Amino acid sequence: MRLKIILVTVPLLLLITLLVFIPFKQTLAFTYENEEKLLAYLPFEKENSFQIKYTHSIHLSDVIETYKLTKKQIILTELSYKDFAIGMPSNAEGDEVFEEKNGTYYIKNMNRSFPFVDLRLGQVRADHRIIYKDHTYTLSNFIEPGTWVRMSPEKMSLWELLKGVNISG
Repeated sequence: MRLKIILVTVPLLLLITLLVFIPFKQTLAFTYENEEKLLAYLPFEKENSFQIKYTHSIHLSDVIETYKLTKKQIILTELSYKDFAIGMPSNAEGDEVFEEKNGTYYIKNMNRSFPFVDLRLGQVRADHRIIYKDHTYTLSNFIEPGTWVRMSPEKMSLWELLKGVNISG
């Protein structure tokens, strides 16, 4: 009888351990730029497109960067903005398409791939927001303004999900 209990308990405990600690959930993780300390995360479903929207510190107009999240990369696919000036591109590169529509400039057909994106959350005007699946999440609600964060695609385990800050609620 004791052997049966051991034969059932050990594999069951192993299975539970695996389920808790093996990464399975695709997320956009926010860590300190120079550390791997998790600050927050946004879980992703099948929809892998998201946007970062912020107010440019000089122009004081909104900039929207559109990205696609893959298992190992963040791919910039589009950029839209209202003002040409410091820090904003004046044309497209390679196969990209530059267009103006109703006073907004767009660079489309972008395919700029990054293993991570570093971002300093604005303290005064930037108001960095993530837009995903028609929901807007203000990053300063979860991460202190002025923090230099690294956004990266990460698969997370149940344990990591439970101890982290889910910005989607």
